[in-house]
Amino acid sequence: MELRRRLRFPGTETYWDRRYEAGGSSGAGSYGPQAEWKARVVNGWVAEREVTSVVDLGCGDGNQLALAEYPRYLGLDLSAAAVRLCIRRFADDPTKSFLSYDPGSSADPAGWLRADMSLSMEVLFHLVDDGMFEDYLARLFDSADRYVVVCSSDRADLTQGPHERHRPFTPWVERNRLGWTIEERVDPPSDIALVSSLYLFRRS
Repeated sequence: MELRRRLRFPGTETYWDRRYEAGGSSGAGSYGPQAEWKARVVNGWVAEREVTSVVDLGCGDGNQLALAEYPRYLGLDLSAAAVRLCIRRFADDPTKSFLSYDPGSSADPAGWLRADMSLSMEVLFHLVDDGMFEDYLARLFDSADRYVVVCSSDRADLTQGPHERHRPFTPWVERNRLGWTIEERVDPPSDIALVSSLYLFRRS
């Protein structure tokens, strides 16, 4: 059953492009109480730590971003359809920039895509391929000067749709990014239906 389900999945980029082009959204976690809780926590971290810039690896349809309070922001996404949505939605906001992002044909050793804080809001468990998962984590941490924020599950024993694959990510950070430590973890309140927690990593 699992193999058949995976074989029917068209791939992460194609899946999300089709979803957005058909009028779909980034999902329930980017709307309502879930999005509001995430915004409260991350906005607090940005303000308390005087973060000056944020790069978001997976901006989606921009609904979560609409609740954000960031001085300067760059949103990246695999889905060109999602990026077009964000460009239209925030056309009058000079603090926000967006780029369609293909990691297979992108490299940034000069640090043009770096920021004070890098952000991953419920992206990790949508990366079903191991190579894409590990490449994404590497780019996420390499894009941050001071802080990395991850909103995700950190376990494998969760119900998964064809476009999801939940698995631990903190062991990868411990093995591969030795200069980073978890400064804070915030779990969602019991009245918010969210499988993800918020993790704040700090460069040692």
